[in-house]
Amino acid sequence: MTMTHPARRTQRRRAFRSAGTGIVAALALPLAVPGSAAALPAPSAPLAAAATTVSPAGHGFTATLSGKATFKAGAVTVTCTTSTSSGQVPAAPGNHNPAGPVSSSTTPATYGSCSTSLPGVSASVTTTGTWGVAMQNGAPVTAGLTIPTGGFVLKTSGLASCTVTAAPTAPATVDGTWANGAPSTLTFTNAAVPVKVVGGFGCPTTATSSTFNATYKVADTTDPASQITVTG
Repeated sequence: MTMTHPARRTQRRRAFRSAGTGIVAALALPLAVPGSAAALPAPSAPLAAAATTVSPAGHGFTATLSGKATFKAGAVTVTCTTSTSSGQVPAAPGNHNPAGPVSSSTTPATYGSCSTSLPGVSASVTTTGTWGVAMQNGAPVTAGLTIPTGGFVLKTSGLASCTVTAAPTAPATVDGTWANGAPSTLTFTNAAVPVKVVGGFGCPTTATSSTFNATYKVADTTDPASQITVTG
């Protein structure tokens, strides 16, 4: 029986579809498989946090600004020359964590003698709530300063009236580094802090993050001859 022309055309279309599917699969194969046929190694498991000990257990401490502290949001920089905070090392055994940081609460850091990078604009800082610090032994030793929600408010006045609120919607942790010494120091270098800025002309209202720079000297107030140290 002779095949009609429509039947031949249907057969050819099926053949083309079949061939096309094979070509697409052949082209996709090199993209789906890396150059080597060997299986890729599984990612390494995260390293466990190192043990941390903050000493002396139960001793009080005061952190005092060394030099100046700066806060930059957008094109505006605020510089403060005084700042302090105080707290207490947890009593034993709370001053030791076999696999992670040691945390303690601190008073809100105060900031004074503040100025701005804008001519004719002055600044003041108000801090509230319970702040905290978490020390983690390592290389380097790290420190996280936690600001409670809305616990830091910077206001400018003069030619620009702005309000900058740090940690505007939730507590925020500012990352720094610790160095044992006499005295030991806590340093924040270009640390990011979430902020909300409101105000009129001259205020960086589009900024959602501020950079913080400061170095604090940490003194033992229970025994001034001792040093606050972080070890394993």
